[in-house]
Amino acid sequence: MDSAVRLNPAATAASGTPLLAVEDLAIRYVSGGASRRVVEDVSFSIAPGEVVALVGESGSGKTTTAQAVLGLLPANGMIERGAIRLDGTDITGWSDRRLSALRGTRMSLIPQDPTTSLNPVRTVGSQIAEILQIHGERDRGRIRARVLELLARVGLEPAEMRAQQYPHQLSGGMRQRVLIAIAVALRPGLIVADEPTSALDVTVQRRVLDLLDDLRREDGTAVLLVTHDLGVAADRADRVVVLRQGRIQEAGPVRQVLAAPRSDYARQLLADAPSLATPRARPAVPATAGVMLKVAGLTQTYPVVGERGRVFRAADDVSFEVRAGTTHALVGESGSGKTTTARCIAGFLRPTSGTVEVGGTDVARLSGEQLRQFRHKVQLVFQNPFASLDPRQTIGQIVEEPLRNFDPVPKAEREHRVRAMIGRVGLPDSVLGRPPAALSGGQRQRVAIARALVLKPRVVVLDEAVSALDVTVQARILELLDELQRELGLTYVFVSHDLAVVRLIADTVSVMRAGQVVESGPVETVFHAPAHDYTRDLIAAIPGGGGAAGKAAQ
Repeated sequence: MDSAVRLNPAATAASGTPLLAVEDLAIRYVSGGASRRVVEDVSFSIAPGEVVALVGESGSGKTTTAQAVLGLLPANGMIERGAIRLDGTDITGWSDRRLSALRGTRMSLIPQDPTTSLNPVRTVGSQIAEILQIHGERDRGRIRARVLELLARVGLEPAEMRAQQYPHQLSGGMRQRVLIAIAVALRPGLIVADEPTSALDVTVQRRVLDLLDDLRREDGTAVLLVTHDLGVAADRADRVVVLRQGRIQEAGPVRQVLAAPRSDYARQLLADAPSLATPRARPAVPATAGVMLKVAGLTQTYPVVGERGRVFRAADDVSFEVRAGTTHALVGESGSGKTTTARCIAGFLRPTSGTVEVGGTDVARLSGEQLRQFRHKVQLVFQNPFASLDPRQTIGQIVEEPLRNFDPVPKAEREHRVRAMIGRVGLPDSVLGRPPAALSGGQRQRVAIARALVLKPRVVVLDEAVSALDVTVQARILELLDELQRELGLTYVFVSHDLAVVRLIADTVSVMRAGQVVESGPVETVFHAPAHDYTRDLIAAIPGGGGAAGKAAQ
């Protein structure tokens, strides 16, 4: 390494100097001739081997702060003032060339999305090797040995086989492990983990975070953990820095912040975090409530490409009942069959065998105009409010579209119903003329719910409908769903991999694995006395479930 960029980590550890110190940092973005400050007076430090969590909602400045630490601010971002000290050396004004020499060796990044962060046309082994080559290793034998060592270390075995695979041949959790292998290849002192598990199932999330903990203990690596999930921070961090609109609202040891948050915002985050919240008792289901949805022996198969006669069972003999006015959750990891089941319920898939009855009507027997009119009874709310709304339409047009397609009523009546439904989901009339891009994520999801409810359905299928939202926005949407259910007598099928959310909103639950229901029953029973090992693993993996309470009490 060039002497101009040489740092002294040994001296840092010996002197007690923080590995990283961020001092009075202010960052501004310039766009289209206008500028805005997005980070203001942010200060914190990280000692060797310590985990510090930056916690906050979208727009809080946490990712911008992390980018500044790595010297990876976008072109329109600039540090106005403050210092970023690594091993005691201020690197704030360093050129990209000098900072590049530090990335990988002294600090490295684990990005959020493993799908977009890996090159799809290169093997994972070659992508791990690249970081070694960039920093001067030329011996092919040593490179190969180190790649295999890293793959084994992050639990991707047999390492020789994994090294030859492409990203699409690995699961999301496996791809995230590849990114971790790249991040730790040169044994950096600091890892910046930017929402490293937000796209992962809860059990995969736990395994990835356990891996980071192991690496930290073994190598003394410090971690700057960027997350919107206070439950994850509660389990994994030593200290927490709570950001809102670019400013620190609260900072301190995790135990202290959890036990006695001083700021209103930190208290709100704590109250809204589903993994830390105390479930409220749900109202008892009236004894007169009949069965609104009955799924019996549902099986959905697909032929396996290239293997004649072999089929893949996406859903395998799935059965459950949902009483009118209640919420039934389908939970499980990716590939468990829950979304396939939901699409069969909504009439988007015709099951290979079995029945789906909504209000006594067998959905599988419907076709043509009958199936089209069935949309009055069952509506689907998708996961991503950014992708599920037509960007070319106004909000008013989006909510009105189901009425134009399915319910031919006069224009004045349509407009009245659209305004009434927009108001019911807590949005002002002023949004009706705006495009989706002008709304926040939470507002867009409210629009998606309004569009689903404007036809007055009896059943609403919510497919991961809150998983893409910040925790406080998520809490407001869950409150809205609960309120609408009580007002309108709606029956929900709630598809989720997040058991903490399910515990708050559902009356009954079916736990799915590999296409089959492994356990089903009242939420309280399943959570407090799970009968299946897989269910116990899912519950144990809920972030904050044990660690948070323990830390708060210590």
